[in-house]
Amino acid sequence: MSGINENVLMPASIRMLYDGMTIHDDIYDADSERLLVRAGNTLNADQIERMQRLNNGRDTIYVTGRTHKTMVSKRPNIDIDSIAEVEETTGYVEFKDTAMQVLEGIADKKDINQDALNTVASTISDRVVSTPPDVVMSLINSMAPVDEYLQRHSVNVGMLSGLIGQWMGLSKEQIDKLSLIGLLHDCGNTFMPPSVLTAPRKLTIAEYEVIKMHTVHTNELLASFPEDVRMAASSHHERVDGSGYPKSLFGGNIPLEARITAVSDTYDAMVSKRPYRAPHSPFNVLATIISLTPARYDTDVVNALKEHMPKELVNKTVTMSDGTIGIIREIDPDDIEFPRVELSRSVVKTSPALYCVSMYTDD
Repeated sequence: MSGINENVLMPASIRMLYDGMTIHDDIYDADSERLLVRAGNTLNADQIERMQRLNNGRDTIYVTGRTHKTMVSKRPNIDIDSIAEVEETTGYVEFKDTAMQVLEGIADKKDINQDALNTVASTISDRVVSTPPDVVMSLINSMAPVDEYLQRHSVNVGMLSGLIGQWMGLSKEQIDKLSLIGLLHDCGNTFMPPSVLTAPRKLTIAEYEVIKMHTVHTNELLASFPEDVRMAASSHHERVDGSGYPKSLFGGNIPLEARITAVSDTYDAMVSKRPYRAPHSPFNVLATIISLTPARYDTDVVNALKEHMPKELVNKTVTMSDGTIGIIREIDPDDIEFPRVELSRSVVKTSPALYCVSMYTDD
């Protein structure tokens, strides 16, 4: 956090305040004009609630760099509680647990509980349609435990595919199917050696060839499913230029559901923390996917992502590359990787010298 000036006001989330926190400097409202609490106070729950009312329910407050450091020192616990609450209220915990049960069942018996999967896929689809898109994106962009990657990835891909389907104007039936395919797309990984699947480094060429076989195993496991579901789930690594696997399919020969799942799979894999690398920011991931379109990804799918997703990231809190905290204020559709961010009451254009590292998951 060496980039933070302790005496300069900067934006922060009011949800980072906590009971028992000692305030060393004055805290101001979202306009950085109205005093919410004076220096020297020790906050309690009633005071925090009063500050929220005085701030007219807005999330942003202005604090000094010194106060911000105090807030961040408690962030690990706050993050866990906050994201856990969102996951519980949206049904994400249930989805994740069901995905884990299904994956464990496949690993043990090489069998799939279709009824359970269809039910949870339909419920995910219902939640995607009824939940604000920014909440869905917050769940997907959250910093999840590395050891929960497989089940969270299945749920996240199902949710994001459903969201993209909604943005593309697809029917509820198609969105249900996309959610199901997202849950199933990596089920073939249960055949993969754990030493390869969770390797804390980049895979060797030989190991990568082994991993590529998960699509073949997915196809075999889904033999009793409808052919369109089976085909789409096992084709999510196909690319429109024919460079993908397992069949090197081109363009329209790849099912639409697989083309959508390919984008969702790439997005969630890149924003997720892995044993061998830190997560990428959503802005970097979006820019990467756009740069690989139309060579690898479907233009209509990526255009839907490019048009709608940035709107759900505006006004969200981010960590910057120098350790400071900012708020996304504007995203240029022609330069998505480097949005305009509010820092210390001024809005600046980010760049390779100062860029967004990750989202604040409790925002």
